Amino acid sequence: MDFKAFVRDVTDFPKPGIIFKDITPLLNNPQVLNATSNALFELVEGKQIDKVVGVDSRGFIFAPMLASKLNAGFVPVRKKGKLPYKTVSEPYALEYGEGILEIHTDAIEPGEKVLIHDDVLATGGTAAAVCKLVEKLGGEVVQCNFLVQLTFLNGVDMLKGREIKSLLQY
Repeated sequence: MDFKAFVRDVTDFPKPGIIFKDITPLLNNPQVLNATSNALFELVEGKQIDKVVGVDSRGFIFAPMLASKLNAGFVPVRKKGKLPYKTVSEPYALEYGEGILEIHTDAIEPGEKVLIHDDVLATGGTAAAVCKLVEKLGGEVVQCNFLVQLTFLNGVDMLKGREIKSLLQY
């Protein structure tokens, strides 16, 4: 399936000079949504996964679907102040700003195998911070999974030594 046909470019969002990859058309079509979920699952199929970490906010769309297909738990990583229980935090930089990500302290047990999923790999700062959070809790990052990879931003450089898979590359 040509998934790229369902991703639109929005120029100058969220600030001038950024071309935002909008996946809303992909999400609006039930057949494409299902095919996308299946294709993302195929990127990790056969691996032992105990938890799937979804990154705030668009990582929350496919991460629970993947967790269900993998018979794994789902763990949300959110921006600072959004989780209600005790957290561990990690600062990060992204294509157009900075922030702090948090995970619940009891979300991952030592030794658990973890798949990290987000919608886009851009500069890699967010994904690298999530990997650090998982490892602070004793989890093992098995793979980083993305719907879209913006290859021209070299996000893979921030994730050296990690297995990275993406459905679409730009």
